[in-house]
Amino acid sequence: MPDDLPSTQDHFPENPVLARAWRGDHVESQHRGAWVLVDTAGNVLEGEGAHERAFFARSSTKSLQALPLIETGAAERFGLSDAELALALASHSGEALHTDVVAALLARLELGAEHLLCGSQIPFDRDARADLERRGERPTAVHNNCSGKHAGFLALALHLGVEPARYIDPESEGQQLVREAVLEMTGVAEGDLTTAVDGCSAPTFRMPLTALATAFARVTNPDGLGAERRAACERMLAAVAEHPVHIAGSHKRLCTDLVRASGGRLFAKVGGEAIYAVGIRGADSALAVKVDDGANRGLYAVVVTLLRRLGLLEPDEDAALASWGETPLSNWAGREVGRIEVPVRARCT
Repeated sequence: MPDDLPSTQDHFPENPVLARAWRGDHVESQHRGAWVLVDTAGNVLEGEGAHERAFFARSSTKSLQALPLIETGAAERFGLSDAELALALASHSGEALHTDVVAALLARLELGAEHLLCGSQIPFDRDARADLERRGERPTAVHNNCSGKHAGFLALALHLGVEPARYIDPESEGQQLVREAVLEMTGVAEGDLTTAVDGCSAPTFRMPLTALATAFARVTNPDGLGAERRAACERMLAAVAEHPVHIAGSHKRLCTDLVRASGGRLFAKVGGEAIYAVGIRGADSALAVKVDDGANRGLYAVVVTLLRRLGLLEPDEDAALASWGETPLSNWAGREVGRIEVPVRARCT
């Protein structure tokens, strides 16, 4: 390793094991990481691992990135529906119920898929992929899981008089407003909020898990925010509660299931490389989790198990989410061959 490059240990300390995969009577693999529960003031209520270390928050920050869309009046000017707003916060599965809504918003903006700079992507959803293949069509940028966010960015750019071709330029007025919103909601100092290019080509922000959790606690418990910011947060929460399938998808998507099972009391968002945040409405708290190896298999089980062990799930919610927690592992023949274990210890609140 060249002397001028940081070591892996500088970025990933020896975090505790958050999840293990058992095959028979033996551990086959394990997933290390960190988690933290904070309140709206950023106070750490509980956690394990290096939650003070910075990680790229990836798509988990989409609700923060959408704040200027509402606060500038762009959403009102272009008549964004609740479904369109939910998609601006989404990492969607590329189903027709997602792509049709994005395409309709683009048409209203007098733009098309060619204006989206997120790139074409094969849909996450198996049925949506099969439908494209059956029709002999190739995916477009509208199928990209971030197309709703990008359509929102385009609406913001048009409202501000920014050329559509520059809508994800970090120096453009819209992206500067996005950065300000992220700074304000996370509490990260200006000089400490580093960025890189996300998988969809938009800026992505690197921050401690504590900062990400703080932002989600504030989004879901916005009473302490200014009137304009509070109203924007409440609009987003209402949109997602009304359209949980638009925040992720119809089939086996944890973000959708958490919102749907809780009636919108839980506001959840996944990010690339196994980062996750959940805000709890009315509880002045939020949870953030990062699995070091980027594996969602470990991530989802950890998120749901932590919510349970922290006493943050109602009994009916717990039952509805049981398949996401510590579960048996089956092979292709349907035989049970192992299990997922989450060894984290959390104090029930």
